Amino acid sequence: MTVSFSLKKIIHSLDERFQLIIVAVLVGICGGYASVILNLGLQSGQHYLMHLRSHWFAIFLPAAGAALSVFFLQYLVLDIGGHGIPEVIYSISRRGGLLRFRSSFSRLISCLLTIASGGSAGPEAPVVISGASIGSNIANLFYLKDRQRSVLVGCGAAAAIAAIFNAPATGIAFALEAIMGEWTHINIVPIAIASVVGTEVSRMLQGNQIPFRHHVFHIGANDILACCGLAVLTAATAIVFIRAMHSVGSNSGRIVHNPVLRAAIGGLLVGTIGLIFPDVLGEGYEHIRHIIEGQYSAGILLSGIYILAKILATSLTIGTGGSGGIFAPCLVIGSFTGFFYYRGLAYMFPHVTWAGAGYFGLLGMAGVMSSVLQAPMTGIFLIIEITGGYDVLVSVVLVSVLSATMSQYLEPFSIYHKELIERGELLMPRTDARVLSELSVMELIEQDCYVVSPEMRLRDLIDVIKRSHRDYFPVEDPKTKKFVGMIHLDDIRPYLFDQTLYDSVLVEEMMDRNPLSVSPEDELPDVLKRFDETKAWSLPVVYNGRFLGLISKATLLDYYRKELIAQEEK
Repeated sequence: MTVSFSLKKIIHSLDERFQLIIVAVLVGICGGYASVILNLGLQSGQHYLMHLRSHWFAIFLPAAGAALSVFFLQYLVLDIGGHGIPEVIYSISRRGGLLRFRSSFSRLISCLLTIASGGSAGPEAPVVISGASIGSNIANLFYLKDRQRSVLVGCGAAAAIAAIFNAPATGIAFALEAIMGEWTHINIVPIAIASVVGTEVSRMLQGNQIPFRHHVFHIGANDILACCGLAVLTAATAIVFIRAMHSVGSNSGRIVHNPVLRAAIGGLLVGTIGLIFPDVLGEGYEHIRHIIEGQYSAGILLSGIYILAKILATSLTIGTGGSGGIFAPCLVIGSFTGFFYYRGLAYMFPHVTWAGAGYFGLLGMAGVMSSVLQAPMTGIFLIIEITGGYDVLVSVVLVSVLSATMSQYLEPFSIYHKELIERGELLMPRTDARVLSELSVMELIEQDCYVVSPEMRLRDLIDVIKRSHRDYFPVEDPKTKKFVGMIHLDDIRPYLFDQTLYDSVLVEEMMDRNPLSVSPEDELPDVLKRFDETKAWSLPVVYNGRFLGLISKATLLDYYRKELIAQEEK
């Protein structure tokens, strides 16, 4: 207790940047361990179940794993399934980085159940959620501010991705590009430190291994030119994948309401696909190795079928509630796409010497990954780091950027952002909505108001107006204290120059009985829209029928300006 208190005291005595750096090291260590635990668990689970895949009941293994995963998440730990990274982005966008502690371990277990049983998904999203949750809760432990907690959520995500792929630059790019959505100096340093620390933890426990090694490719001008065609194909493949995921996810819930049964049916369909095309089951990394090393021998037709089969299997696994990520499926789909493209080139131009199937498989991975995530830097760094293929850097950059740019025309948002945008829950950094989300109605409320009653005479109201500096006056029932309306100076202007009416006209005759009001729970972007709709400069804040105060457009815009300046200084 004393050590913990002393550590908190030391951290709080430091500059904010040093606070983030120190805590980022701790987050990186924990995120690295989470990745290693999941990786070793998946290896053990897949090894244990390997001998069962040759039996007749193997078709039911993905169904059992998915059903157990959903049951564990939704009924035992009360969490949610799916790939889950939108939850992390939402926490940064709208909740100051707040994430549940149980997400730090629940997704690891559910992912283990889904993937080890044959579900078509990757371990990346669950371990990202785990790392992000660790970062969020460590920030809470040290009583850090909301913006610091958001950065540490990004640190946890970076450490997790870096550790799972042994790729520190990828962790940095993914956290900044896909999770945080902005590259600022206050984000980059702690996220980079956490990513490096997570990678070193992984290397100490698992060795410094590159997941996919390739031979040196002899790249000619024809290969560089062919990259343009591959970028078109990977962009199209990514769009099909995004839409298939979205379609299965949105329609499966309407068809089968029970989440466990829905996941079991999805898993059974995946098992059926795997019975015909076993290459689509699990992560599929072994098939990537075969393609990159030039050992894959399927024809153009079969490789094209495998692309569609993997897209369908992944959509069914994650879309019906299974727990897993899309990194691994993107890599597998991309490698098959590149291989398919290479087979097509070899068929159409048999006399041309191409760099090889491994070269185009590698580029296909970069193109699909960059397009699905709408994060070309993540795709570039990931492919270079997990293959050691620095000799193909120019080709990888070309395919990644072109593919992501083309896919953005038909799918403007990444697979993570698409879900949040449809629910109206995404606030992009540096936008008006994001700036205003940092404020609340109760922060802007003004209570120096003169409240009047419906029975008040015009003469008495004029006396109130003389003492007030406002144009708006709330009207309350003196007996019930309920808010019954508003009166504005414009409402009494027709009566001001006829003193014979001062004692005969009452407030209730002049007031607006149904003014547009604001609730303390309303979000400020919506409040600003109401100001625009009503052309008013002040609106009453009402809760449970009681008047709480006024919110003015001038105050809202003044606070907006101050918050914008504060965010620019971050």
